[in-house]
Amino acid sequence: MSGTTKTPNATYDSRQRPLRDLRISVTDRCNFRCRYCMPVEVFGRDYQFLPREEILRYGEITQIVQVMVGLGVRKIRLTGGEPLLRRDLDQLIASIAEMEDIEDIAMTTNAALLADKAEVMQKAGLQRVTVSLDAIDPAIFKSMNGVGAEVSKVQGGIEKALECGLGVKINTVVKYGTNDQEIEPLVDYAQSIGVPVRFIEYMDTGNVNQWKLDEVLASREIIKRLRESRNLIPLEESQPGETSRRYGIKGDSSGFEVGVISSVSQPFCSSCNRIRLSANGELHTCLFTGAGHDIKTALRGGANQTTLQSLIAAIWSSRADRYSEQRSEGLVYTKKEMSYLGG
Repeated sequence: MSGTTKTPNATYDSRQRPLRDLRISVTDRCNFRCRYCMPVEVFGRDYQFLPREEILRYGEITQIVQVMVGLGVRKIRLTGGEPLLRRDLDQLIASIAEMEDIEDIAMTTNAALLADKAEVMQKAGLQRVTVSLDAIDPAIFKSMNGVGAEVSKVQGGIEKALECGLGVKINTVVKYGTNDQEIEPLVDYAQSIGVPVRFIEYMDTGNVNQWKLDEVLASREIIKRLRESRNLIPLEESQPGETSRRYGIKGDSSGFEVGVISSVSQPFCSSCNRIRLSANGELHTCLFTGAGHDIKTALRGGANQTTLQSLIAAIWSSRADRYSEQRSEGLVYTKKEMSYLGG
């Protein structure tokens, strides 16, 4: 935050980062088994997901969101697992959409169920979806999602979302030697439908994805590859705390964008303004967190809004996370799985 103007009515952490973005995991379940997140040999048929009674109810989530708005949160993103597996998700969206100070409601999804649900979500107040799409080649896509899902199903979800008026972005986790040959085909596909695409460096989230540094394709190499075939133009940051570096294409008047997210090679901890609410009611102040802060016990114990606000404000005010910066210093510890707390 050095050199920037403080955001009015915001709550700041120990590194002067404002609380702005709340990411809500509504379920720890997913219908895919992507190897970098939920490898099937770990998340198999006998895997014990959270029991229903441990998962936050919609009314509880709404109450927490309302408290967070009072602390400066303006952007909401629904995550999972796969959020569209949660029944009646549109009811939660509608409740959040009624809050006066919420500026943006988005969802991250694999889009396999989106074609059937996009319209009802948009009518409830959802504004945008970010679709996880790691390959456009059918065979590579099947291999990466771990369940043999067809890429055409995801494309159908994207098309329906656009038809309904939802904003759409594509996110691609690039794993060197697995899907890095899909970078240009994905750009071609995204450009053809007028949807931004962002390439994410393969990250060491959780403990079971067998992450190796030599499987990371640095974002500078992604941009280098694209510059060999396309005339990329760097774009200015569109908002504080933006995680991606964005590029346009010279001569393209459509506004199409390519972005890269460089959590490994160029950490952006210093501007991170995100807090995560896990499906079982824990607050996590970093994607690479080792432990969360239990908020559900206080909530179900009858804590009022003032008490909850004080509790959450204290959690954020004491935050000093900078894991991506510390990675290069050799820091290693046990982390929560990404499927547990959302991306």
